[in-house]
Amino acid sequence: MREYLEVTPIVDWDRPEVLALARALAEGRDDPVAVARRCFEWVRGEIKHSGDHRLGPVTCSASQVLRHGTGFCYAKSHLLAALLRANAIPAGFCYQRLSIDGIGPPFCLHGLNAVHLPGIGWYRIDARGDREGVATAFDPPSERLAFEPRLDGEATFDDVWPAPLPVVVEALTGQGSFAQLLDHLPDMEPGRPEKSKSPDC
Repeated sequence: MREYLEVTPIVDWDRPEVLALARALAEGRDDPVAVARRCFEWVRGEIKHSGDHRLGPVTCSASQVLRHGTGFCYAKSHLLAALLRANAIPAGFCYQRLSIDGIGPPFCLHGLNAVHLPGIGWYRIDARGDREGVATAFDPPSERLAFEPRLDGEATFDDVWPAPLPVVVEALTGQGSFAQLLDHLPDMEPGRPEKSKSPDC
């Protein structure tokens, strides 16, 4: 589990502002499940989804997301992982491949998290942010994710990666605005997983 607790340039939970928030969210809570629920609900509700709200800049690292108060699903998952790891709760990264228009190709990745909970194991959570037609929840052991793959070409990857996929990091760091990123969303076909690493943001 050590790699799911690590500080990285993206999951930079050792930054004072991230660590302070993680401690505040855990205050008065000894149960890891309760702490994880509080972290999830905070990121889901307090960090605006950049695409939904048409907000910039494009953020990547946990500290960037916290500083600007916005991020795409991938970036929000980076902050949630940081808050969980800062509270000694193992957290990793999960992805789905979804149709961009809900009809068929082209596709893009959707980023979410998995948290390792006592007595449950890995449990997927999706803090992208609710909107009309999209609602998520923290209700272990039941998973309440934002989307469910249903079309040919869509998929939920089984892996729990310890670091964000390189294709995701490259997308977040290679575009200057939320509009540009919406035109260059990362994608990866099922069965062709990338090796996980922790490049700089």
